[in-house]
Amino acid sequence: MKNLNPQYDAEQLEAGRKLLASPCTFVLGVASLSQLPPDDQMEEIAFAGRSNVGKSSLINALTGRKSLAKTSNTPGRTQQLNYFNLADCLFLVDLPGYGFAKAPESMVKKWQKTIFAYLQGRVNLKRVFLLIDSRHGIKKVDRDIMEMLDKAAVTYQIILTKSDKISAAELEKVLTQTREETSKHAAAYVDVIVTSSEKGFGIDELRAEIARIAATA
Repeated sequence: MKNLNPQYDAEQLEAGRKLLASPCTFVLGVASLSQLPPDDQMEEIAFAGRSNVGKSSLINALTGRKSLAKTSNTPGRTQQLNYFNLADCLFLVDLPGYGFAKAPESMVKKWQKTIFAYLQGRVNLKRVFLLIDSRHGIKKVDRDIMEMLDKAAVTYQIILTKSDKISAAELEKVLTQTREETSKHAAAYVDVIVTSSEKGFGIDELRAEIARIAATA
């Protein structure tokens, strides 16, 4: 498969490999903002995206663990902000999926409110990785999140997931469209990373990016 990702040198890739091979443990699940760890404890990176976009699978692939983050074929199963301690230098935060969820509407609205409040108000949040399914591209609900992050001046980066599920030609088309749309958003990080948790595409590059963030935290 053609490498569509930003280029990282050997030193950056090795730093990413070492960091994500470090101990990574589940710390706590946050159901309400009052349960959040103190914001001066450690910097955070959050993984956000529509339900079933592959957040938990990506975290497992990045850390080389099969079941660190719980995955499910049922959209909307992650019902809290799940905190993982990476090498005592970063928290990885797996957010509940937004959009469709198999849960009562009142519960879905509560999750959404909690997610938005977290994203807008967390001062130690270094970056949001906004996951977009390669098969579908950016949808309205994703744009709503992007606009909210722009207004809150929270840096975010688009990660295309499930890139192995479409043809190379379709993938390049989606990537071009995503880059064009991302360029219009003030808080969006310029580089888009294409991944497949199943095939391992883009995992090394995303690890390198996380290591780069950690080095400046």
